Amino acid sequence: MSQFDHSHLAIMEQGILLFNAQKYWECHEEFEHHWLEEPGPLRNVYWAVIQVAAAMIHYREGNLTGARGLIYKAKQKFDRCEQNHIESDLLYSELSWKELKQMVRAVPAEPVISDFKNLFEFRFKDPSLWKWKLEKS
Repeated sequence: MSQFDHSHLAIMEQGILLFNAQKYWECHEEFEHHWLEEPGPLRNVYWAVIQVAAAMIHYREGNLTGARGLIYKAKQKFDRCEQNHIESDLLYSELSWKELKQMVRAVPAEPVISDFKNLFEFRFKDPSLWKWKLEKS
């Protein structure tokens, strides 16, 4: 079983930029290609981001039911990443994965709409600051 590595991070750059710009639908579409092409457990990284992005669309529209359902599903994807030992130092250092995972898990099982506010304000680490990219330059 493989861990998240530089090749996975590289293909996530565009989707991360879209997420950070709160272009959640476009982010969803960008990551969906990677999710569909990844046959193994690593697809759960992309899938988690897709579901968080979709939850943020629902939050922005005031759709509590949609946001709650997708965050519940995203929590499952984070669990799968842990169970399959996919997470790596690179995932934590370059994507702010630990912070995202904590924010998703902080949303209670029976949330109110305001429980999504901190997650809506979350931004991944700016790809222009990714250490491994700077080292390659």
